[in-house]
Formats: sequence, structure tokens, C-alpha cells
Amino acid sequence: MARWLEDARIRLRLHRFERLIGKGGFGPYQILLVGQRVNRLAPVGPTGTRVQVHTGVRRVGRSSFTFEQVIMVDGKHVGGGDATVVLADSSGPLQLPDELIADLDEMQLPETGTSAAARPRPERLQRAHYSYWATLRSRIGDVDSNQHVNFIALATWYDEAVATFTSHSIGTSGAGSVPDLPPSSYQIQYLGEVTYPGDYEIGLTVRSVDTDSVHYELGVFHDSTCLSVADAIGPRGKLTAEVLEAAPMAD
Repeated sequence: MARWLEDARIRLRLHRFERLIGKGGFGPYQILLVGQRVNRLAPVGPTGTRVQVHTGVRRVGRSSFTFEQVIMVDGKHVGGGDATVVLADSSGPLQLPDELIADLDEMQLPETGTSAAARPRPERLQRAHYSYWATLRSRIGDVDSNQHVNFIALATWYDEAVATFTSHSIGTSGAGSVPDLPPSSYQIQYLGEVTYPGDYEIGLTVRSVDTDSVHYELGVFHDSTCLSVADAIGPRGKLTAEVLEAAPMAD
């Protein structure tokens, strides 16, 4: 679903901004994703199912803007999310040009009072906050045109950490089938670049537990530096109360 949302954003035509770029009136710049949310609400169906992604703009700031998207199949809302984007050069974020703002205004959604995502709590940036760790090495296939690990590849790292935690907790590490407990909801904020080559650690702690779901807090670290944080909700499955009580929970 994250790929579908990205594909829909890439297909958007921003005619005024494109003309400005064509005339050399803005740039050079990079398009950077600083945060995203992806929710899977229902199964989509078999391969070949026709999927529609609807995209609008929720917020436009001086140097960033936020898309909001929904995924529909046969009139049913099966998923969605949002993405906050900045344009930047080597000195940092750039002020959005008037032409881009005009294009985005045409896609503005009705006001709902939704605010921008809050900055991560300070403890989320500290290794001591996390109780379980998975080690990963960046791969050349993860690198995108901006020369860092692509945000979708990075989302799979969080999946890897949850899968490692659940396998270890249920006792199937190294033997038996992998528990099918991938998160259905992610809210991710990107704080720095994850690059190639590099060795990284993904920290995980259990935030809370419901009858059917587990709420995780995760972070990507290079040594002591936190480069990304995520909140995820996944199915509880065979994670017993004893197992979850043994995993220290976030305060």
C-alpha cells in the first residue's frame, strides 16, 4: 500500500511548478519525505484487483506540505495514509515557490482541524527507551536517486524488527514458521539519512496491548544517533500475556 500511495503522488501533475522548473526558475532541489502514515484497513483481494488511490492536500506550510490519500476497491475504503514532503538543497529546506503553492491549493481538502504530526518525544531518540533490538545492514538495492535508503525500503526494516521480536517471543526463532503478524498501521518520521554502506539497529518497545493488537514504538539507530522513529499497530496473534508482560513496556 505504501508503494501505491507513492505511485499516486508521483503521477500528480503540478503544471505551474513544472513550467517554473522548465524555465530554470527554481532549483536545484531534492524532494524529501519527512514523515508518512500508512494504514491497511481491509484485504484488497487477489492479484489483478483494480485499485484506486485518491489524493488531496491536507496542509501547505512555508517549506513543507502534506498529502492525504485513501485507497478504494469497488467502492470500499481499504487503506490510506498521508505524506509530508519538503523541498531542500544542500543548505536545508527551501521556501515553497508561489507556483507550487498555487498547484497545491487546487487540491486542498476541506478543513478538518487536523494538525501536523508532533515532534517525537525526547526519549524516543534515546537507545535506553527501547527494550529489544534487531541488527540490519543497508543493501545497495535499497538506495534511491537521492543516494540514501528509500523510505519504502526503510519501512520493511520496521517489519523486520517486529517479525524478529514476535518470532523470538513466541519461540520460533530459527525453526518453524514465521508468525504472520506484520503491522497494519505505521506512522513514521524521518530524522536523518540512512545511507549505504552502513550497519544499523532497529529498537523496539511495546507501548501498549489491546485484546487483539499490540502497539509498538520503534527507532532506527546508527550508533547513538536516531535517524527515524515509528509507531506501529500489529495483530496480537499468539503473543500471550506472559510474553508481552516479559517485554518491558514504554512509560
